Amino acid sequence: MPDVVIVGGGIAGLAAAYELSRQGVGCVVLERHARPGGVIFSEEVDGFTIDGGPDSLLVQKPAGIQLCQELGLGARLVPTKLPRVAYILRAGTLHALPARSVLGIPTRLKPFLESQLFSWPGKLRMGAELFVPRRQDDSGDESIGAFITRRFGREAATYIAEPLLAGIHAGDVDRLSVRALFPQFVEAERTHGSLLRAFRARQSAIRDGDGVFRSLPGGLSELVRTLVQSLPPGTVQTGAAVAMVSNRPSTDSSPDAVESSPRFLVERASGAVVEARAVILAAPAFVTSTLIRDYDADLSRLCSEIPYTSSAAIVLAFDRQTVRHPLNGSGFVVPRVEGSTLLAVSWLSSKWPGRAPDDRVLLRAFVGGARDPHALERSDEELVREALTALTPLLGIAAPPLLSRVYRWEHANAQHEVGHLARMAAIERALLRHPGLYVTGSGFRGTGIPDCIADGRSTARAVATWLAAQPGLGARG
Repeated sequence: MPDVVIVGGGIAGLAAAYELSRQGVGCVVLERHARPGGVIFSEEVDGFTIDGGPDSLLVQKPAGIQLCQELGLGARLVPTKLPRVAYILRAGTLHALPARSVLGIPTRLKPFLESQLFSWPGKLRMGAELFVPRRQDDSGDESIGAFITRRFGREAATYIAEPLLAGIHAGDVDRLSVRALFPQFVEAERTHGSLLRAFRARQSAIRDGDGVFRSLPGGLSELVRTLVQSLPPGTVQTGAAVAMVSNRPSTDSSPDAVESSPRFLVERASGAVVEARAVILAAPAFVTSTLIRDYDADLSRLCSEIPYTSSAAIVLAFDRQTVRHPLNGSGFVVPRVEGSTLLAVSWLSSKWPGRAPDDRVLLRAFVGGARDPHALERSDEELVREALTALTPLLGIAAPPLLSRVYRWEHANAQHEVGHLARMAAIERALLRHPGLYVTGSGFRGTGIPDCIADGRSTARAVATWLAAQPGLGARG
């Protein structure tokens, strides 16, 4: 019998298992799908290396980089290729983000003034952010759209906040919480009175000639494979769907027996039951809600209130000579006002080394999210056709693709909307009623890969500490 059962084998659950193993605590990971890794999925196809889900780790959030280094993958981490330029589509034309921008926020005057992305009235309003007073009541939540509009104006919200800040979460800019997703913005306003002032100072202090993103030559699935291989054999069980988590009634009233006996019963869909002293629910919040519905209806309700969106990644490969655009950068995002079916497009062969043969290009288009919630109802053929229709005039594509792949991510994008932090506080209070029960994953405390790794490991350390404090138990492998 394992001390801990982890339900969900995405990156948060795997990181929790890794940390428990380091702490000397035995565990098992039950993953319902045929492979671990969740939204992380890479494959080699006809000489192309494709990430169907996330493709990078952010350097400024070090948990992902640190885990790679601990697993012996540090030397394999690669930066993005030069030039590190991202574009925004406006009026049918791709415009480069001003150099040295931070999440779209300009930090240098000359590149900002020279940019054709913003109108002169828009530039003047954005520059006036230096003089916008701090929010007087800084205790309440605010949407990303409201925050950026208040500080930089409507044009910045339309062409930065909506496609870039909300776009990376496939969410609605007027619903996503700035406090939950971009707390550094709120802190910059509080401490410096201006994001321009704060980020300019930060850019002066931080110099990274290799950019802010890293990946692995085989895609991020290389991290998942190495992570699974680092665990004791049999730790990760795939095709192991869980139906319910319940409390195990004790038949012995002595204090030591109560504390050292299994507290939880994890019932698999197959009917098999796994006993455990602690459970980490590392599944999507709506799955967690279902698993504990009969155990704690209030906690289940709180988890069910965390919304998710669906998206698809459409990967296309071409002969280099059939694409007129130089593809000199990492790709572009598409504001909602452009009326396109696309959310964003990554130029994978220009973004990362070794992703395509030298005479080929590899592109990845994103659709769906809050902007197009019915995208996954369309067939692969329809999604490919729509992507080609949008990309052909923009990039000057003169021939059909050599390869096409569609990766569907149903209910995979957790939406930390306004009020999420208050909901999380209520979830944390509810968990206090159930010692030994924990949650982690993108639906709860952080959506990105580094955030999930950090929270998975932090949750595992909390579990190990709690187990060690139980009479007659302690950490056991």
